[in-house]
Order: sequence, then structure tokens, then C-alpha cells
Amino acid sequence: MSQQQEAFNQIAITLGKLFDNLYYVDLETGHYYTHVTSRQFGEIEIPREGDDFFAEAKKIAAKYVHPDDLEEINRTFERDEMIRRLYRSRTFSVSFRLVFSGRIVHMRLIEIMCEDDKHFLCCLENTEEEYQRNAEQEKNLESARRMARRDALTGIRNKNAFEEYAQSINDEIKEGRADYRFAVVMCDINDLKKINDTRGHSFGDEAIQQASRLICEVFEHSPVFRIGGDEFVVILFGRDYENREQLLSRLKEESLTNGKSRTGPVVAGGMSEYDPETDSEFESVFERADKHMYEEKSLIKNAQARGIIHNFGKISETISPERKRLLDGLFGALYTVAGGGYVYLNDLRYDYSRWSLPLVDDFKMESQYMYHAGDLWQKHIHPDDLEIYRRAVDSAVTGHGEVLPIKYRARKADGTYGVYTTRGFILTDNNGGPEYFGGIIIPI
Repeated sequence: MSQQQEAFNQIAITLGKLFDNLYYVDLETGHYYTHVTSRQFGEIEIPREGDDFFAEAKKIAAKYVHPDDLEEINRTFERDEMIRRLYRSRTFSVSFRLVFSGRIVHMRLIEIMCEDDKHFLCCLENTEEEYQRNAEQEKNLESARRMARRDALTGIRNKNAFEEYAQSINDEIKEGRADYRFAVVMCDINDLKKINDTRGHSFGDEAIQQASRLICEVFEHSPVFRIGGDEFVVILFGRDYENREQLLSRLKEESLTNGKSRTGPVVAGGMSEYDPETDSEFESVFERADKHMYEEKSLIKNAQARGIIHNFGKISETISPERKRLLDGLFGALYTVAGGGYVYLNDLRYDYSRWSLPLVDDFKMESQYMYHAGDLWQKHIHPDDLEIYRRAVDSAVTGHGEVLPIKYRARKADGTYGVYTTRGFILTDNNGGPEYFGGIIIPI
């Protein structure tokens, strides 16, 4: 046995537990010795010794290396390039794939220059387990990254994703592209707090999910983010940007329909377009959209209030016996717990009220049961106090659900004015819409 063969045997014994295949190569002549420790490599007919490592390596590579990796591996086995590389860095590694019996195995090739600068080691390591482990870790990390950017309730992107997206837009703005165009739509669910307070958070969650679906359906080509409890942001590019006015109108129309039918969420939306002449950052566009949204939200609330107030005295449908019995039951419960004062309750669907008998007698109202009683009662209120009364009612029907205590004067049957305080409330139906308006009037 030659000294080189003996030296290689010692190296093979030392490194055999770490690598699947070892070559000990003479850089000048290309002569090599090989040592195979893997059963997989035993399937390949590799000579234990040969005279041209570089040619033999390319021959074996052509049979077993994955086609997509073959060109790179062949470059690795170019003799002159390998010599320059090893003299320069002493070690080198490259990952590639082998194909055994139709199965892909991930490998790592490691070159190590020997101390004599005349020989090098070419080591092959099976890294399939490492690859699978890393792939699983990356899969888990990617899943975690996606979860960190997704809203758990709606499944759309969350505030973290929004902030990253906004930063990417800022980067584009800083580049100063003259053709860069986008718009921001800020959306908010009307009366979500009222739904949570009166019907519970499960109904509130359902309203959020319905609003999310509505916004995503309207702006189907744009990223939608939930950035707060009832707040959503849409960023419009391309097709949705070009059709932004029509899409915002569609959102308003569908919200209006939902509000009238009480079958879905009412979403206020405000939009602002990026102006490269005045906007130096995304935040300025976002703030304008937010401002427009709150203006729209206020308009919706006021419209709802006016609709309810104006409907007092304008509903012509006659109340059914079943609804009248329900009104009587609710009135009886209210009268029991009132503890004094004048009690009233109005069914807003029919503008039909029941009033306590003492009030009917003291103010000479026409009956204990009346249609359009709200208009009749306002005729008794002192003209100077009428605005106070109307503002209090407006406060109740625009979402607060309660008329804050107020003091006003009302004219009794004998023509004298008494001073009264009133606490009123709104009872909502299953869709969160106002159904009954009632309260207690207490003489002072």
C-alpha cells in the first residue's frame, strides 16, 4: 500500500462518520482515491481509485445530479477553476440534488485543501434530514408570519400588515415617481358600540364580519385591512383606483339599503387620493380619508335621526292586535318599575303610543292609546324649551339609546305650565334598529 493510500485510509476513518462519500485527489495529476460509507452511494459504481477525478466526477454527475443543478456542479468540477478557488479560500461548499430511483436527495459538496497544497478532499454529505427540518421550520415561520399579519376575526390583513404596507408606499413616494397613483378609503361600522351594548359582542363580531365581506366584495381588487375594532382601510391601485368613485358610491348604496332594511351593516366610507404635488408621505392621504369618513359617518347618523323623528306622525299602517298586546306588556313592566311620574311608551313601527292615565287626565290628552302622540305632546311644551326637548330625542335616536335628563316646561289642561324632568330610552329590535321609544316624565 502506498503512502498516499495509507494517508487517505486514515482520513477516511476519521471523516467517515461525517460524510457519505470521500475523495482524496491529487490536484496536479487528478489521481484520486475514494471511500464510500453510504448505502445509497453504494448503488453508484464508483471506482476505489482512478486517474482523472475531474472527468469521472462529471461523468457520474451527468447520471445522478438533478438536471436543474447539473450546470452548476459541472462548473464546480472544472479543474483550473477549482485550483484557483482552493488556493484562494482553502474551503468551498455547494448544495445540490441527486436523483436516486426517482427520489430526490439533497446533498452538500465540500472541498478542503490539504496542508501540502498538493491534494484536496472532496466530501459529499447527505443533507436531506437537515433540508426537511429547515423546510418545516420555514413553513412554520411563514405560517406564523402570515398569522401575525391576519386578523383572527375576519381573516383579512390586520394593523401590522397595514403598517408594513404603508411603509412600502412611503418608499415609493420617496422615489418621486411622477406616475405613482393610489387612493385610500377609510371605513367605519355605524353603531357597533350600540350593537355590542344592546345585543352582546357575538352580534358585534358578526357585524364586523359582515362589514368585512361587504368591503372586500366592493373593492375586490384591492388590499383590505382591519386596523381597529370597527375600522377598515382599503388602498386602491390600478382598476379599483380608476373606478374609485363608482366603487365608493356602491358601498354607500349598499349601506343605505342595509340601513333601511336592517339586514346588514351600515358602513361609512371616506376617500382621498394621493397628490404628488402636496403629499410627501402616506399618512397625509390616510388622514384626509379618515376625516372624510367621519364626515360621512355624521351625515348617516343625522339622516337616521331625521328619518326616525320625521316618521313620528307619518306612519299610516294600523297596529296589529299582537303588537298592541306586546306594547301593553312592555308598558306594564315599565309602569311597575317607574315608581311615580308619567309613563309613556311608543311603538316606532306604527307611531302608536300608550300613556299613563294621570298624564292623560292632567293634560287632557284624547286617550290612553294614541297614534302620532309625539306631535301631540310637543304642542304642550313651552316654545322656549322645545329645542331642548328635540335635541334630547335626537340624542337618543342617533345612537346613544338614552335621553339624558332634561328639564322643561309643559302646559297642563288648565293652561298653567309645570316644570318637568324627563328620562327617555330607545329599545332596539333584533337587527339593532330602534323599535320602541319610552320614558318617564316627573313633575318638579
